[in-house]
Amino acid sequence: MNFKTPRGMNRRHFISHLAGASAFVGSAMAMGRTLEANARTLTKNRKAAILLWMGGGPSSIDLWDLKPGSNTGGPFRPIATNGDMEICEHLPMMAKHMDKASIVRCMSTREADHTRGRYYMHTGYVPNPNVIHPSLGAVVAHQLGTERPELEIPAFVSVGGDSEGPGFLGMAYSPFSVNSSGRIRNLNLGISPDRVSSRIEALRLMETGFINQNRGIAAAEHAKVVGKTVSLMSSAQMDAFKVEQEPSGVRERYGDTNFGRGCLLARRLAEAGVPFVEVNLGGWDNHQNIFNTLQNQKLPELDRGMSALFEDLAQREMLDDTAVIWMGEFGRTPQINGNTGRDHWARSWSVVAGGAGMTPGVAIGQTNEDGTRIEGQTYSSEDLMATVCKSLGIDLETTFTSTSGRPMKIANSGKLIKGLI
Repeated sequence: MNFKTPRGMNRRHFISHLAGASAFVGSAMAMGRTLEANARTLTKNRKAAILLWMGGGPSSIDLWDLKPGSNTGGPFRPIATNGDMEICEHLPMMAKHMDKASIVRCMSTREADHTRGRYYMHTGYVPNPNVIHPSLGAVVAHQLGTERPELEIPAFVSVGGDSEGPGFLGMAYSPFSVNSSGRIRNLNLGISPDRVSSRIEALRLMETGFINQNRGIAAAEHAKVVGKTVSLMSSAQMDAFKVEQEPSGVRERYGDTNFGRGCLLARRLAEAGVPFVEVNLGGWDNHQNIFNTLQNQKLPELDRGMSALFEDLAQREMLDDTAVIWMGEFGRTPQINGNTGRDHWARSWSVVAGGAGMTPGVAIGQTNEDGTRIEGQTYSSEDLMATVCKSLGIDLETTFTSTSGRPMKIANSGKLIKGLI
């Protein structure tokens, strides 16, 4: 089935049209006040997803599925958690919150190249030169964002780096990129509001004429983006991006790092009604000196930000409605190479997922004694994507139509991860 994009109307235009009929002036003003209140105070308990993206391919055998005593195990030791599993000793804060998340230790995927693996883990599809598939963020924004007409800020935000794009869903579902402090490009055009309005109206008339000629989707998609940008200029919801408004104690708990601030921003955006936020933490392509890098750089930063995010979501009663997913494009080899590093490995690795009704505090699946293979059921990108969509209440029978007219089922017809949902 085909999906129609939402038809939005600027609140001020709506009120001005109604005000033209004097008999309805009073009701129009009342409606305007109601719309403004709804825009500033969005409904709680909205479904959302936060993807913690570990670019480079994190070594899950050193974080979530340790093999002490094995010649592949490395120097780190497992510690007990508040969940029914053990994790790395250098994640002590996250260990206290593993009753809120689960580890899927039986991921087996097909792409061990960075670019292809990144695309596959974001979309559920392997790269295809004939079609660009929508990322999980775009799918969630499309399915949930259209149900939130009061949401004036983007439905898909990428923090601290780029994400995969909207594919054939169109530019309206592209990721809105900001840095970890929530800073975006200045939307002040340096001219008077009247001139801005007249220019926007002129552009609207030109684009409408072009769109009505049925000369492709580019103009229509551009018009949607322009409309969103205009609403951003005056939206009070932009305050959600102002991480500096948080109390110093909260900011300190997340950590004074890009990732820590990004996790805090993700919580603020989910709280404001944004359906999908991706927070980037790169630097996991550890072909050499991996254990020193993990112990002294990556794991302290990850531990602080990720644990604070789960803690905050739980305290604010948001975790039941917010899915949190930790993953990269693949894992790293059980074998330690000659440079004290680990190489690319997609056959047996782990992801972490919690919230939005997913089963917490368990380890799903297992690898053998040295981590070189999975024993039993395996899961892949499309399975994880399907499970996350299901947890958010998105119908897995949903079928999109690509620009070439080909029907494509959501999450590439992935199966649900047993025990996680």
